[in-house]
Amino acid sequence: MKIDVAAASSVTPSRSRMPGVTTQIFIGLVVGIGIGYLWPTFGVDIKPLADAFLRMIKMIIAPLLFSTLVVGIAGTGDLKAMGRIGLKAIIYFEVATTIALFWGLGLVNWFQPGTGLAIPIGADTGELAKLASTHQGPWDIFLHLFPTSVIDSMARGDILQLVVFSTFFGVAVAAIGEKGKPVIHVLDSTAQAMFKFTGYVMNFAPIGVMAAIAATVGGKGLAILYTLGKLILLMYGGLLVFVIVVIGGVSFLVRVPFLKFVSAVKDPFLIAFTTASSEAALPKALEVMERFGVPKNIVGFVLPTGYSFNLDGTTLYLSLASVFVAQLAGLDLSFGQQLVMMLTLMLTSKGVAGVPRAALVVLTATLTSFGLPLEGAAILLGIDQIMDMGRTGVNVLGNCISTVVVARWEGVFDDEKMRAFVAGRQAS
Repeated sequence: MKIDVAAASSVTPSRSRMPGVTTQIFIGLVVGIGIGYLWPTFGVDIKPLADAFLRMIKMIIAPLLFSTLVVGIAGTGDLKAMGRIGLKAIIYFEVATTIALFWGLGLVNWFQPGTGLAIPIGADTGELAKLASTHQGPWDIFLHLFPTSVIDSMARGDILQLVVFSTFFGVAVAAIGEKGKPVIHVLDSTAQAMFKFTGYVMNFAPIGVMAAIAATVGGKGLAILYTLGKLILLMYGGLLVFVIVVIGGVSFLVRVPFLKFVSAVKDPFLIAFTTASSEAALPKALEVMERFGVPKNIVGFVLPTGYSFNLDGTTLYLSLASVFVAQLAGLDLSFGQQLVMMLTLMLTSKGVAGVPRAALVVLTATLTSFGLPLEGAAILLGIDQIMDMGRTGVNVLGNCISTVVVARWEGVFDDEKMRAFVAGRQAS
């Protein structure tokens, strides 16, 4: 017994001296800004470290998502419940993104950030034209749901196709009853192993974050924060109000203390914000929300589905950016025209999951459809990385709270588990 106590006493101090993951990520963020500002060339040169971290994250997603979702669906054995969960998730997604869309529309009309600025003649729109050509029509979006090869979907990191395949596979495993139990056991062990694997990869998060932000500051310079600063401040202010009022209000309605929720999801939020990648935050978000009290089947289904249908931050940005371009061009859009544009954005933003620079794809396609100049989007290219950080972070927050909403709506949210998780984080 004495040996155990001595061993415990030798381990505890070393843990107390080690800063938490959130602190390490924040330190990496500050160090990265310093490197990018003081040694910009070096900051750009170390970008492969960020790319390596993102690659490690991406190699986790497919096996983790597949195993978690199949176990969650097949383990319940209640297929009607999964259909009900899906319907409730879609209802919440539509309400949340509609609020974000019209909140952005109100902000851009009230503050008029594009008024008085001039579009540079002859701006390079070649890259934007290519992005616009990748826009998908309604039937393309529908057909894209169904993979021709799940292996190909995993290789490309197409989350929505993987969700569809995993859902069908989970239903099939549940339908065969006892014969499916070995599959559930294997995949449950796989999920646990992948969560452990995620913990190992997260040890590299501070380095990846440092390299990502150093490359951004080194390549664009701090001056990029002042260029079109009015739009940047407006978007970040709008996102902050959205988080406090909408997400905070939702947390109040589902009886989850807002500050406790924010504390729980700060790690995936910081990862998403600093890397501007929702995929990078997905493994940690899956782990955190399950530990927070949301059942595995709801987390595994709602969270990845939200990455395609519940992009609160991106939706708010798109409503801001589209009217901003019209203001740059000196065009006075009527409320009816803006309303049609918002409805178009609401539909087209659902079909770009997994597309690089998805917000720009939707924006350029919308500008083309409404006859607005692509030069306006070319200006936004210069600050897209800065804007992407904020909207991606809010996307993750919105998706995490959506799992709590559906769990509470289903009456299966575990309050005791939430309190234990929060207490454990406070103690550490």
